Amino acid sequence: MSGEQNLEKATFAAGCFWGVEAAFRQIEGVTDTAVGYTGGKKERPTYEEVSSGTTGHAEAVQVTFNPARVSYEKLLSVFWSMHDPTQVNRQGPDIGTNYRSAIFYHTPTQKAAAEASKEQLKRSGKFGKRQIATEIVPASSFWRAEEYHQRYFEKHGFRGCHI
Repeated sequence: MSGEQNLEKATFAAGCFWGVEAAFRQIEGVTDTAVGYTGGKKERPTYEEVSSGTTGHAEAVQVTFNPARVSYEKLLSVFWSMHDPTQVNRQGPDIGTNYRSAIFYHTPTQKAAAEASKEQLKRSGKFGKRQIATEIVPASSFWRAEEYHQRYFEKHGFRGCHI
């Protein structure tokens, strides 16, 4: 149990939260995930409210991880590889501010690591002249999504996302 005291949280938005959650659940050192809504102005929003685009929330995944087993930098690497960070307010067929690309940092160390990884990705030339649209902003209230959204792919036997 003492190892659980050293757990950290990371929060990412990269489009539809079902696939994002499924990807992070595969990483050794990730102890838990939850899908939900963050970055908006309404308390306890519902999926329908977030989907309407009026609350300002993003569909996001809060990842609980053991930094002794997986680094935040590794989580960032997975985040960058699972979606197209150059798309503004969309991923694939999902369109709206709730599908934006964002890193919600919990500590100054996470902020610095996120900014450094974004800069490294820019310099890599992977996306050519396209700009990386990913926001890097402080974590705010995280509202857990309705239970039917939690571990959606596991519950329904899916292995991947449409992206």
